[in-house]
Amino acid sequence: MTIDTFDGTSVKPSHWNLASVIEQLRVSREATHNIRHHGRVRELPSREALTIIVNGLQAALFPTHYGRPNLTDESIDFFVGDTLTTTLSRLAEQVRRGLQFSSEDAIPDEEALTRQAHDITRQFAAELPQVRGLLVSDVQAAFSGDPAATSVAEIMLCYPGTIAILYYRLAHSLHRLGSPFLARLISDIGHSLTGIDIHPGAQIGASFFIDHGTGVVIGETAIIGQRVRLYQHVTLGAKRFPADEQGVLIKGVPRHPIVEDDVVIYAGATILGRITIGAGSTIGGNVWLTQSVPPGSNVSQAQMRND
Repeated sequence: MTIDTFDGTSVKPSHWNLASVIEQLRVSREATHNIRHHGRVRELPSREALTIIVNGLQAALFPTHYGRPNLTDESIDFFVGDTLTTTLSRLAEQVRRGLQFSSEDAIPDEEALTRQAHDITRQFAAELPQVRGLLVSDVQAAFSGDPAATSVAEIMLCYPGTIAILYYRLAHSLHRLGSPFLARLISDIGHSLTGIDIHPGAQIGASFFIDHGTGVVIGETAIIGQRVRLYQHVTLGAKRFPADEQGVLIKGVPRHPIVEDDVVIYAGATILGRITIGAGSTIGGNVWLTQSVPPGSNVSQAQMRND
């Protein structure tokens, strides 16, 4: 017996002495290093399916930008309805798969999971008009905040910050509705596309603008107000990670910054810990900040060195 490989060659299984390797991998998988959720094999959400789903959602939210450029007033509602019908059905299945890994039950009730997935998807659909409103405010912030911007279409198609925020807004809605695993996957797809890492648990207000964007990191418990602008390589991160008596990290503790309204944070700034950047402040490039600053502050690298 021979096996055809991807490059077209044929080899015998015994050629690589695979019998022992396969057996050891089974022992590792089933016993020694078992990392399966509750020890069971479950079908994971699909990144490929989620990519198609996000493409469908953005086409429904902005049909002429992300859907079909030849849509008319007579056809646009039909296109949106048809796209949402297909996309939400796909989403419900992915939500169901993700819920298997959120359930505390060793063997979750499949019918209950399906009902929960449909409820989450229904609530998510109801929030889409609100999500679109936030995204429009983000695009408008980019257009008014960047002198290089020539059109809304350019911002929506070419700006990585806008694309990352779109993925975040969709993921955040799912995260808040009870589908955190799926939300994390969607955020990671956005991260892969743009180089911008926004945790779906972060809370971000309207008119958010990330200029250039590469290397921006926004942690899970960060809170960002309205009309905030970030530049590339800004980090809103944690200063320390609290642990319990056994040394296990305590999850969900607020540990990322609060950035109030109308703050500008320039390239390379690193802001760590549960501190507050007061409204209307400006944080200069390459500043390393671990203490709160009052509203209207202007923090530069030179000032931090003097401290």
